[in-house]
Amino acid sequence: MYADIVFTGGTVRTGAPEGSVHGALAVTGGRITALGAQALDARGPRTAVVDLAGGALLPAFGDGHVHPVMGGLGLAGVPVRDLGSVEKIVETVRGWAAEHPETEWITGDGFDPWLAPDGRFDARWLDAAVPDRPVVLRTMDHHTAWVNSEALRRAGYTAGTPDPAGGEILRRDGSAEPLGTLREFGALGPVLALIPTATHEAQVAALREAAARFAAAGVTWVQDAWVEPHQADVWVTAATTEPGLPVRADLAFVLEPDGWRERVLRFTADRDKVESSAPGLLTARSVKFFADGVVEAGTAALLEPYTDCPHSHGIANWSHEELAEAVTAVDALGFRAHLHAIGDGGVRMALDAIEAAVRANGARDRRPVIAHAQLIDPGDLARFAALGVIANLQPLWAQPDPLMTELTLPRIGPERGARQYQIAALLASGARLSFGSDWPVTAHEPLRGIATAVTRQTPEGLPEGGWLPEERIDIDTALTAYSAGCAHQAFEEKEWGALRPGMRADLVHLAADPAGIAPADLAHLPVLGTWLAGRRTHDATTPHSTRAGRR
Repeated sequence: MYADIVFTGGTVRTGAPEGSVHGALAVTGGRITALGAQALDARGPRTAVVDLAGGALLPAFGDGHVHPVMGGLGLAGVPVRDLGSVEKIVETVRGWAAEHPETEWITGDGFDPWLAPDGRFDARWLDAAVPDRPVVLRTMDHHTAWVNSEALRRAGYTAGTPDPAGGEILRRDGSAEPLGTLREFGALGPVLALIPTATHEAQVAALREAAARFAAAGVTWVQDAWVEPHQADVWVTAATTEPGLPVRADLAFVLEPDGWRERVLRFTADRDKVESSAPGLLTARSVKFFADGVVEAGTAALLEPYTDCPHSHGIANWSHEELAEAVTAVDALGFRAHLHAIGDGGVRMALDAIEAAVRANGARDRRPVIAHAQLIDPGDLARFAALGVIANLQPLWAQPDPLMTELTLPRIGPERGARQYQIAALLASGARLSFGSDWPVTAHEPLRGIATAVTRQTPEGLPEGGWLPEERIDIDTALTAYSAGCAHQAFEEKEWGALRPGMRADLVHLAADPAGIAPADLAHLPVLGTWLAGRRTHDATTPHSTRAGRR
């Protein structure tokens, strides 16, 4: 029987534990059928032959923690990402507002939180550009918003407004007047709730745009790590109407402390609806929890106080007891807990909640996920492997960029600062690891994260030898975390994540073999093609080829 596709003319890296390398690969019916000489023998008169042109074919990447709908919608607002100063942001907001006089709420995502001293952004700076319409800009980590006075007024924030549960309203020095900086979702919520919700059609379009970007980066599976109730329908529409989606996904329904017992009752029906609507493409097996905030905003939960704020341990979004109860409840329904936990206090609380679920519901292959795990207490490191917890890390964060040097390190000091993003230590402990981007927080391209995991350096190559160099990993290990590690997280390690006969043909074609180039150059290695079960979803040589349905 002849193959549908044969790849030849380059290196085929299987990603299997033995690290085997071949010169060809054959695909029939969306699955890998042969490697090496047997693949070449499978060529027939109707076989499509793909010339790797000296490049490499690898297992396609996954992304174990990402926000596609949110990221896609964020592309439509004020383009504040990568602007290098407060002044440039203000001028960009001014120009965008003038070009969109019909837009009542002016929004933008992704600006850098270190652009103002101590991350304190003043509403009056935005008032100078737009005094009569509300402006809401969110930092790249999405845990902080910079708003103007009109947005504060509409949300009802005054000097008499107390800090809400799970949030902080920064005040002007020497007064109780809101400054214009809101931290964490308890404080952001009243403002965000006033912004008109994008239409279903707009959200579907945003999701398609995001999925196309992932396909162009070699990604064929994503974990949507924050799905509001209505967004399940967005995924179903995008997956079941033309042109379809170029990625598979697992959806994680978000569960917040307020009223969680009532909301969790609908999750099983939502899961069944998603999985019956798009079998083989969508699953909905996860529930997302926010254990805490982020270090740079002083809201990650720490076991010991912040160095620059000795009275504060950060913000835990749940009580210890209630998080354990909620995780146990969703675990009993067969969902996998997916917990955002950044500070060592947040990580411990997440581990304790998972341990409580195991104790209450019994042993099984549950594969809970703790995402980010920026700071882990030494006494908790071994608990990841003991509890079967997958550490989903964002390797692009493991570098001394301005976020680290200007905000994070001053807040936690040198001792805690020296045990961040312990990628190698987690692996050495026996923990399972997957990688993700947290896009739109940071760049979605896996190769950029892989380069950082290997070098622990900034794009400029600093510091020499890498930041916390003992936590560097090799290229094969980093590639595995972005492929087989994500497949394990998806409960699909027998289906994808390696190139073996019988597995789905989820493939990525790189312009060169990553094992043969300098680690720092990995971030710039072109992705020439991506295939989802043998269907081409990205072709770098064809304009607009990242749209689903292209072959």
